[in-house]
Amino acid sequence: MPVTHEDILRWLQRSTQVLHENSAYLTQLDSAIGDADHGSNMDRGFTAVSAKLASLSNADIGALLKTVGTTLVSTVGGASGPLYGTAFLRAGMASAGKQSLETPDVIALFDAALEGVKTRGKAQAGEKTMLDALIPAIEAGKQAASDQLPPAQVLQRMAVAAETGMKSTIDMVATKGRASYLGERSAGHQDPGATSCWLILQAFSDILAA
Repeated sequence: MPVTHEDILRWLQRSTQVLHENSAYLTQLDSAIGDADHGSNMDRGFTAVSAKLASLSNADIGALLKTVGTTLVSTVGGASGPLYGTAFLRAGMASAGKQSLETPDVIALFDAALEGVKTRGKAQAGEKTMLDALIPAIEAGKQAASDQLPPAQVLQRMAVAAETGMKSTIDMVATKGRASYLGERSAGHQDPGATSCWLILQAFSDILAA
């Protein structure tokens, strides 16, 4: 079954809930290698997104995701606002005019988001960032798509791969962002951005599996 407009709304609402519930955890992770504000920033940004959802019930999926992007840019502090904002803006551009998404549309949406994050953050895999969850997730999604799996199973595999990627950041030495200032001391800590990325992907998977 395709991903519907209602599924996207429920995903965003679920993401808001999950990020709120994990705000303290994300901030705890960020306190070790960052500015100790990732949880509160993401919570604030998605709370602002949630407040706008009711007025977007008639918007197509692309317009909906673009609104998420502009809201995150304007409300989330630190590096997370521009990065997540760009991701959703690019995802919105890739799904412009669509009322539902088949598997290729889902892959295109996340591919566009990834390229946006890469461009904005000038980062790549292995640098202890959100990309270390997002890149393996998209690779798993593409494999699932090549197996002609429906969107729900594609997202399930993406969420699993994102979790594995998130955990892989524990042993990495950060070379991007605030954590890079710590050098070797950044190893041994899970990256908060990779963690919030996994939470958002897991929320999407949970909604489609419900």
